[in-house]
Amino acid sequence: MITIANAQFWVHDQAEALTWYTRTLGWEVRADVTMEEWGNFRWLVVGPVGQENVGLVLMPVPDPPMLDADTGAVLGELVAKGVVGTLFLETDDCQAAYDDLSARGVAFNDPPTTQPYGIDTSFRDPSGNNIRLTQVFEFLGATS
Repeated sequence: MITIANAQFWVHDQAEALTWYTRTLGWEVRADVTMEEWGNFRWLVVGPVGQENVGLVLMPVPDPPMLDADTGAVLGELVAKGVVGTLFLETDDCQAAYDDLSARGVAFNDPPTTQPYGIDTSFRDPSGNNIRLTQVFEFLGATS
């Protein structure tokens, strides 16, 4: 069997991202390993408390030699615009989560809004990565 272990976001500053994901979102550190033999490469993984089987890798926007300087700069700009990828989070109560995270300092792009599939809102991390927060409606007759 193959399962999803981690997903990845490019970040501009791992220390800033770590602080934001752990202090503001309330997530926990899953791995924080610096590999000196790889030029002090830092493998940093965080995840929601209570969901131990999946993590979010906070990967620094790469410098040369992994990417040339121009490509790294373009990637960094795209991350800041929130167009590189989206993390979808699910909650039982979108309004309560919105209120809680707003009180912790999360700046939302929009208020919780009813959609055909549920109640949905979005925000970005300090690097610009897009995060959606959804309370999914349970539909009558749905099968799994």
